[in-house]
Amino acid sequence: MRALVAILTGLVLVAANQPGAPITVAVSGIAASKGKVHVDICPEKKFTREDCPWSAEAPAVAGTTTVVVQGVPPGRYAAQAYYDANGNGKADRNFIGMPKELVGFSNDVEVHLSRPKFAAAAFTHGQGPTRIGFAVRKIP
Repeated sequence: MRALVAILTGLVLVAANQPGAPITVAVSGIAASKGKVHVDICPEKKFTREDCPWSAEAPAVAGTTTVVVQGVPPGRYAAQAYYDANGNGKADRNFIGMPKELVGFSNDVEVHLSRPKFAAAAFTHGQGPTRIGFAVRKIP
């Protein structure tokens, strides 16, 4: 009986220490199968910044590219993505700081001259895997 209790306790501790579940993001609007698609999963205080705690990238696939961000704990987040067509590993910007590459946000929030609001892009991620999708676009 003690062995069973020890095993069950160990299983509970292992489960409690597991990282969060993955968020799978289908990013559409990819022009060509070259470069990379980068996705960030951000809590409100980090949204639209470059230091979001969870990110991943995948080789670009013309049309829609799927990127899986691993280990995200349950919570309320917004996703941001950019299509790094030239593969230089960064979101290129113009002289006033606007993205030169295609960008997108969860809930397909459109952006014009100001940054999107977290509330408009937010979604809830639970204990299990989450799937979302949105398009990347050129900011006018």
